[in-house]
Amino acid sequence: MDMSAFMKGKAKQLPEEEKVISTLYEDEKGQPIPFKFKAIPTALVDKLKSDCTTIKHTKGQRIESFDRDRFSCKIGIETTIFPDFKNTELLQSYNCIDPVDLAKEILNLPGEYTEWIQTCSKLNGFDDTIEDLVAEAKN
Repeated sequence: MDMSAFMKGKAKQLPEEEKVISTLYEDEKGQPIPFKFKAIPTALVDKLKSDCTTIKHTKGQRIESFDRDRFSCKIGIETTIFPDFKNTELLQSYNCIDPVDLAKEILNLPGEYTEWIQTCSKLNGFDDTIEDLVAEAKN
């Protein structure tokens, strides 16, 4: 078998997408502003999993806790190119320090927030539900 197609630099670029997530933000013509997304690499997903996992040792037992909501939001933040939830000015305008808090402020309609999470999940190749993604992250 020929392995040349798998050599470094041969893969296509990570997928990108534009999609209107919120109708609350409009451009100067009154049209909803689309969000811009780009898939993230597996190594970053692994880091986000680790960041959202806490380990406590109690009475000789190791107890692992996984914050699935924060993990899902962090996937969204890293996948979203525009708006940039890590932008200092944007964070300051909402009086937020954490991009997770900012995302929840900007997407304060629950349906829009859910649509955003699902869009990011699908773009990253997770065809399963977010619950399936979280179950996988726990393992």
